[in-house]
Amino acid sequence: MPIVLDTHAWVWWVTHDRRLSRTAARAIRGAVAGGGASLSLISVWEVAKKVEKRQLVLDRPVRRWIEQAISEPGIVLVDLTPTILMDSCELPQPFHGDPADQMIVATARHLGAALVTRDDRLRKYPHVKSLW
Repeated sequence: MPIVLDTHAWVWWVTHDRRLSRTAARAIRGAVAGGGASLSLISVWEVAKKVEKRQLVLDRPVRRWIEQAISEPGIVLVDLTPTILMDSCELPQPFHGDPADQMIVATARHLGAALVTRDDRLRKYPHVKSLW
């Protein structure tokens, strides 16, 4: 099954962070070997925003980090198409109000992919398959 990475899963994959679960790491390795792990373009914005707010500290300037992180072998950027953007506003309720999460979930649903996330709110959302 194809996968979409939640923003933290992408960051933790790229940085080899131990918080990435074994199941998530295995799924990402499999996706990378089989054609790629999808990443919503909103995750790029989300990382930049977290750096701006000092909620995330990187080991290099954010532009350079992102350029390298999106160039990782097997990471496939998924554009925010009009369909995905509209679908993000029409997700089955209840869904919490985080716009980035809405776009990431809409991307996973659009691609028929499992969402790799540690976020309990997303893992409990019954309208998208998830794994951690």
